Amino acid sequence: MVEKKPAEPVLSKRRKKFVSDPLNDDNPITVQVLGICSALAVTTQMKPTLTMAISVIMVVVFANLIISLIRSLIPSRVRIIVQLALVATLVTLVSEVLKAYQYDMYKELSVFVGLIITNCIVMGRLEAFAMANKPWDSILDGLGNGLGYSWIILAVAFFREVLGSGKVFGWPVFEAIGIQNFPTNGLMVTPVGAFFILGIIIWVQRTKTGYVEH
Repeated sequence: MVEKKPAEPVLSKRRKKFVSDPLNDDNPITVQVLGICSALAVTTQMKPTLTMAISVIMVVVFANLIISLIRSLIPSRVRIIVQLALVATLVTLVSEVLKAYQYDMYKELSVFVGLIITNCIVMGRLEAFAMANKPWDSILDGLGNGLGYSWIILAVAFFREVLGSGKVFGWPVFEAIGIQNFPTNGLMVTPVGAFFILGIIIWVQRTKTGYVEH
């Protein structure tokens, strides 16, 4: 009689790494250098950046789950088409929800929500992970990579908004602490400012983790 192996805990050490590694050691932006475009385009203010972050998390988590569930049914020769169709469907749902309940934010983000379809992070996780792993592991992988992407773009948005306009989520932080004429930097509201902030974050993160590119 063959003994059954004990079931792996829902949050085993191995599974926790699916969430923790993309936050730092294997971050999709600072290490894998994916999703750079939206990190530069939507990070002038915290509000739209937070909306984009939540949207990407939802899309990558549900896309990973669904692809993992149906991976054995997808013919290899059309797998990319199936993945694109699924992501496009999920992005359309996100876009319609924003249009219905957050119309101002929907207009502000404009085409950038639609460009989640071509986000290399989403497609990369489907092809590299969800196509070969179980649903729960795929959910955790999607969540980890979504959160790793999100904290980077939120950090970029924080510094761009506070240095570019003296505000955070539209709230004048420097006026609140008695600094009436904070010297804001117009460079921070341009893509060049985003490049500077993102470059500094990548440098600090890679220095801290001792990452070496081979």
